Amino acid sequence: METGTIATFDPSADADSFRGALGTFVTGVTIVTTDSPEGPVAIVANSFASVSLDPPLVLWSPAKISKRFEHFAGSRRFAVHVLAADQRDICAAIIASKTAISKVPTRLSHCGMPIINGALATFECSLEATHDAGDHVIVVGRVTKAHHGGGDPLVFHAGQYGAFKAD
Repeated sequence: METGTIATFDPSADADSFRGALGTFVTGVTIVTTDSPEGPVAIVANSFASVSLDPPLVLWSPAKISKRFEHFAGSRRFAVHVLAADQRDICAAIIASKTAISKVPTRLSHCGMPIINGALATFECSLEATHDAGDHVIVVGRVTKAHHGGGDPLVFHAGQYGAFKAD
């Protein structure tokens, strides 16, 4: 489709076009980690957003069809990591295997959560609320501790990963 050409469609009848339209929005890439009876588990999510500064709240939205959903749907605590541009390999490993986090350089938080080394930012959260949202669940977390470093973020646009460089 050429720039400037607008296609109108019914998103409930044309899921592919809807996905394509959503893909025009550039998002950051996050990995959410939690502990589970099977050990640490991770999932890639680009559905991350800030909600409130007071109290400090963030949200993300796992898909109900994800094989990792059960680990996060009932988790009382989790950590959201904003990936750096040079962490694409970590993202690919997590997508390929729910246990790949065991091979990623991490440290344990004060409460035993796996924290990914080198992430641009990490938000350690306790579960605040969940909201049913169609084929996803909106998970709201209260940030109990945050870590922030510098660097360029890994971004996702139109089904591809890339980097953002500030002017």
